[in-house]
Parts: sequence; structure tokens; C-alpha cells
Amino acid sequence: MGFAPGSLIVHRNARHDRLGWVRPARVVSDDERGLLVWIATGSVVASEVSADGRGMRAMPFAEWITLSYGLKLHPWLGNGVLKFHPIGEDHSVWWFQDATGRLTNWYVNLEERAIRWDDGGLAGIDVVDQDLDIVVDPDRTWRWKDEDEFTERLAFPDHYWVRDEAAVRAEGWRVVKRIEAGEFPFDGTWTDFSPDPSWVTPTELPAGWDRPVVSRGITDAG
Repeated sequence: MGFAPGSLIVHRNARHDRLGWVRPARVVSDDERGLLVWIATGSVVASEVSADGRGMRAMPFAEWITLSYGLKLHPWLGNGVLKFHPIGEDHSVWWFQDATGRLTNWYVNLEERAIRWDDGGLAGIDVVDQDLDIVVDPDRTWRWKDEDEFTERLAFPDHYWVRDEAAVRAEGWRVVKRIEAGEFPFDGTWTDFSPDPSWVTPTELPAGWDRPVVSRGITDAG
């Protein structure tokens, strides 16, 4: 299942059978290396919040799991971000930019590999964010991020969506070796990326964005 360059898909995070966030993403390329997408500043996105409007990171996980949730629409206020999902690997790599388009850092998001789906009128990918991340500076200095959240949530296995702590950490260390060696995609690839000026920033999510989460194991397409 390939996505055409320039097409708009939805990039979704799944928490068991719930949506944690949804972001409209423009396909930059989709080839043997993986899927590369762009999320533009000002795009409307959806994020899961509690009844009082707080997100999961605004409270202890022990409190979060006792509450009810809903999805709130709001604009993506950060600068545009490029995201790469390598085929067959359990992470994605993000390129964060400043307002001038200069690379500020790479961000390795450890996650279960993306599951693709296509309903005809709308297509997208579903991922399971595993919370532990790696921040990589332009000189390839790296550091772990959100280790405290990862550890906190692992203490609630009946509620947490991460099933194998060791596998998550092992994936992280595999990526660290590439970072330190300056291998793709940490070799300067796409650091000069700028979006096609003809791409329209989505100001609403397309119909069907909240379709049921795809079950794991149905498709593995990176």
C-alpha cells in the first residue's frame, strides 16, 4: 500500500483502542526506505484530554487512568515538522526546524511500527507511541527523553500500552549506534527540506479521521 507524494493522510497515535492524537500529514515521499511526511504549522490536530481539559502529561498516570477522555481540536502551534517512518522498524525520526527552516534537532520517537490503512476517500497510519524518546542535536550529541514518564507508566501494566520495556530500550540503542556513526537518516539527509509552497495547510480534519483504530498485526508496511 503506497501513498502518493503530495496526498494528505492522517497520522494517528493509538492507546489500546483509543486515539491519543491525530495529525493531518502531507506525504513527501513513500519508497523502499519508508514513509516521509510533513506536518505544517497551523494544521488542525486532535489531542486526547480529560473532561477538565487536561492532557495526559499534565497529571500523574495514576490519576489519568481513572478519568474519562475526549478528543479536542486545536491548531499545531509549533514550527513545521518532518517525520520519517522507516519500513519494518519500531521508531520514527522527526526533523524539528526553527522559524527559518534550519534544523534545530532530530527527535527519535520510539513506537510500534506504523500500521497503514486506506478507506478509499481517506488513508493514514496508526502508531503506538512508546513514550521513551531520543533527542539528537545537529552535531549528533544525543540524550534520552521522557525516561521518567516511561518508568512511571510501566508500573501500570493493565492500563499502559507498552508491552515490552526491554524491546523498547533495545530499539533505542540500535538507533543510537546509527546516530553516533552518522548513518542515514542522521547523515544530513533532508536537513534542507522545505515544503512545496502549493500545499494547503489543513484547517479541519478530513471526514473519517476518527475511524476505529487498526488492530496490530493486520498490516506491516512501515
